[in-house]
Amino acid sequence: MQNPFQNGMSQLDKVAKIKDFGNEFIMRLREPDRDIKVSIPVKMDDGSIKIFEGYRVEYNNALGPYKGGIRYHKDTEINEVKALAFWMTLKCAVAGIPMGGGKGGIAVDPKELSKGELERLSRGWVRRFADILGPKKDVPAPDVNTTPEIMAWMADEYAKITGDETGATFTGKPLDKGGSAGRGPATGLGGFYVFNSLRAQLGLPEKCSVVVQGFGNVGLNAAQIFIENGHKIIAISDSKGGTYNENGLDIEKLIEHKKKTGSLADFENGKNLTNKELLETLCDVLVPAAFENQITEANAGKVSAKVILELANGPITPEADEILFKKGIPVIPDILANSGGVTVSYFEWDQNLKDEHWSEKEVFDKLLPMMNDAAQKTFKKAKEYSTDLRRGAFIVALERIQEKIK
Repeated sequence: MQNPFQNGMSQLDKVAKIKDFGNEFIMRLREPDRDIKVSIPVKMDDGSIKIFEGYRVEYNNALGPYKGGIRYHKDTEINEVKALAFWMTLKCAVAGIPMGGGKGGIAVDPKELSKGELERLSRGWVRRFADILGPKKDVPAPDVNTTPEIMAWMADEYAKITGDETGATFTGKPLDKGGSAGRGPATGLGGFYVFNSLRAQLGLPEKCSVVVQGFGNVGLNAAQIFIENGHKIIAISDSKGGTYNENGLDIEKLIEHKKKTGSLADFENGKNLTNKELLETLCDVLVPAAFENQITEANAGKVSAKVILELANGPITPEADEILFKKGIPVIPDILANSGGVTVSYFEWDQNLKDEHWSEKEVFDKLLPMMNDAAQKTFKKAKEYSTDLRRGAFIVALERIQEKIK
């Protein structure tokens, strides 16, 4: 398994070769401001005590309070959390929002816990980190396997400990607990806005064939948004495998099928395919919306998409990036493509601090110009330095952070 933090640092080194940011600045960005590992004792339903490992990495706050999700996954470890916090720093900078980068997590498979155990674990995480959190210090959000309900428990625990009533320390909360309208589809929608902004410049047709890896919140929302805008989803997968139909899949029927059978396999209007086959499917746009390290040196040469839109964090390794660049397959990078989620998280934080509530239309009307602006600035930088869009996005982000530090 590739170390995602080394991947992030390798990306940083490549950018430093194209534009001279000065050694001191790059050195500062090679280490987080702090990374903390804690043990969280939880009383289980059978009365026993189990100890879980929890993490928070605060990477850089030059632009504003640390911002970043908390993931619950059995493989969560410090290098993954550091990588995600690093990318988050850049993502906020690319999107042009006044926030820094952080990330958190717990090494746990939440499916193995009862609801009560999950709530006690979530509140336990907050108790261990309460002194470093706060609306002006560090603002967590949901990530893999964490939900609005979990954010509500965390916000409630934080309010109990500190008396903070703004609710602005956690974003991604349910609507009735101070959450923002539009947060659910925000990452997928932001990704679509970025794709739409760059579509013609990348030589894509008006109506595209799209392949999506991932059937969670981001992948599913993205698939529905592409279809609503006249494109067709020809293949989609979850962690077990996927389904393909060259004439386009009916996503609503597929959701029903998965509810009934627990899988995407044997869908009546589709042909079964593995995740490996899915990534190599001929299409206009490939959307990895699952986990890190999906396109590697081993399979990058077999990718047949015209363009890749990264909605997952770090789905392409640095070695694969080089292969795709040589093949002439543009990659719209994660720090640009999936920054819609953190942008709407920032909107939620802003609404909480001002005690306001914006409608979904207001949220999307504010999101669209920000995504267009970030996409066009990235495209321009890539052209200016004769490089790929990832390095273009890095240059946009690093210039903003460096300017602020100065």
